[in-house]
Amino acid sequence: MNVRPDHVAIAGLVTEGARVLDLGCGTGDLLAVLVRERGVQAQGIELREESIYQCVEKGLSVHHGDIESGLGEFPDGDFDFVILNQTMQETRNVAFVLKEALRVGKNVIVGFPNMCHWKARVDVFFRGRTPVSPALPHRWYNTPNMHFLSLRDFEEFCAEKGIRVLAARGLTARGPVGWAANLRAETAVYHIARGNDFSL
Repeated sequence: MNVRPDHVAIAGLVTEGARVLDLGCGTGDLLAVLVRERGVQAQGIELREESIYQCVEKGLSVHHGDIESGLGEFPDGDFDFVILNQTMQETRNVAFVLKEALRVGKNVIVGFPNMCHWKARVDVFFRGRTPVSPALPHRWYNTPNMHFLSLRDFEEFCAEKGIRVLAARGLTARGPVGWAANLRAETAVYHIARGNDFSL
């Protein structure tokens, strides 16, 4: 089975047997990897009904919900890990969604496409077009993405809001990148937690 590099990176950050909530879990591919590889107690929230049916077919516990309405049904610190993989950039109010994730999760893992990947820069600078790539597969008129950010943007946001970055992984389709991740990474995965001066 071919596992996506971001799923491999996330599985490497999640502890064995952890309680995990995946916000915007899609068809449940990541949750299935975490159940199989890490033995997690998995739960997901998804907005699209057709995706929920696919999750249920995989034996996953997923319920219908809009994460932008909040996570009021969950108490503080209810999960070891809350995951927002390829979801955060599709939300209208990123700060609110992250605040709720950091409230119900002791740890949060965020994955997003890197708008400042070198190929995206080439598309904008030389071609004068919005980038389309495996990490950003949609054209400007049908993209679910509302926010376009880079690794550096996210790190600055975390510093401003008192969010601790515990780990960061820049990734391409072939796996992790080392140096110059803001330029070379197609996607990124961050492990974050509330800092002492947290203020969202």
